[in-house]
Amino acid sequence: MKRLLLIGNIVVIFLVVSYGTVEYGVPVIATYLWKEDYKNLMFKCDQVMREHYIAKRAVELNPTSETVKNLEATEVGLLDCHEYDKLRKRMLIWGLTEPQLSLIGLEALEEKKYELRRFVETHEIRY
Repeated sequence: MKRLLLIGNIVVIFLVVSYGTVEYGVPVIATYLWKEDYKNLMFKCDQVMREHYIAKRAVELNPTSETVKNLEATEVGLLDCHEYDKLRKRMLIWGLTEPQLSLIGLEALEEKKYELRRFVETHEIRY
């Protein structure tokens, strides 16, 4: 009977430790592994989206072969956004939450010394 109780306790301890590792340890590992890549890709994607928007507006305002070539060149850069999206999803699968990813994104903005006004103006939707 004591042996069965001991085995039961060991199983319960193993399950609790396993759950704790998956719930709390895995996100920490994912953060350690990919945090800097995430920051870099987020920043690159933001830059590329800005350049793409500007190039797209240039084509709308002045549709020449040069502005079209610029637009096509910026579209290649959108691959950074694809990589950013894939890494974001991988980190979510590994247990990071949206608020944790947002915090990492804010850290990237601070590190890259974004001027907040410029950031707001860029992302502002104008009608």
